[in-house]
Amino acid sequence: MRRYLVRKLITYGITFFAAVTIDWVIPHLMPGDPIQALLNRIQINNQDTYNQIYNQFAKSFRTDLPLWKQYLYFWDSLFHGDLGISINIFPMKVTTLISNAAPYTLSLLIPSILLSWYAGNKVGAMAARRKILDNTALPVSYALTATPYMWFAMIFAWTFAFVWKILPADRGYDPTAIIGWNWSSFTNLLKHWILPASSLFLVAFGGWAIGMRNMIIYELESDYSHYLEALGAPRRLVRKYAFRNAMLPQITGLALQLGAVLAGALVTEIVFSYPGLGMMIYTAIINQDYFVIQGVFLFIIIGTLIANFIVDIVYVLVDPRTRIGMQGGQA
Repeated sequence: MRRYLVRKLITYGITFFAAVTIDWVIPHLMPGDPIQALLNRIQINNQDTYNQIYNQFAKSFRTDLPLWKQYLYFWDSLFHGDLGISINIFPMKVTTLISNAAPYTLSLLIPSILLSWYAGNKVGAMAARRKILDNTALPVSYALTATPYMWFAMIFAWTFAFVWKILPADRGYDPTAIIGWNWSSFTNLLKHWILPASSLFLVAFGGWAIGMRNMIIYELESDYSHYLEALGAPRRLVRKYAFRNAMLPQITGLALQLGAVLAGALVTEIVFSYPGLGMMIYTAIINQDYFVIQGVFLFIIIGTLIANFIVDIVYVLVDPRTRIGMQGGQA
């Protein structure tokens, strides 16, 4: 087990280095000059003043250095917990922006992913056993999973916010409210959370239900299931083994979704103007804000790697075949 963990940590360390390097390179390959775009919004008429301010910003962001020096400085700052300063929202630190936006994205995605995973697996497992439910749940699940997040988001916003006027259509909270640790703030945040979370839940629910239903049918038709039935094993026991084996790829999918939490929320956050990481990365790309782009994608990289590492450990605990393989490899 210890050798297994060491090998995994080395693998993840190399992956982290490569992914972070790509995370640094891509924003710097974007066309345009972010500092120039920032100063153009200020509209400085005097050229000397413009050049002076431009040079000062370039020194502050170290964009006046050669690329290789910028790259080395990026790693040095990263190990000191400094992700830089936002160019678009100067002089706000990127770590501050992420810490403000991350709770909204995490509170939006983690509950919707977990609820859709649980409900989808339950419905998929029941659909695999009951033909009546299968004939109903399968077409609905295919329709849900084929529907874009943004379509549900726009339909929900139009229906519940503009037609029925029972829920807000934008923002993560009422701009006139004072958010704190009290019941009033919780209900305020909850009202703004329901619509974007529901759109994410429905689409993900369809995918989980289809995946579990298909996996259980595959397991029930496998050789070991027929062998157990030939030995006279109860049908309930065969289904139990089939369910456990079908859960393994579902666990992997869950971990990957939890790791890459931003991917599913980007369009939804834009539709609802939800103040999460998705909205922040969208604004950063438009304004060529290098440091915010790097910081948010670093958040995704770390989350994905941690989720994959947890999956590796869970597989060892859940799947006996993995433990047997490790023991054989050590021997």
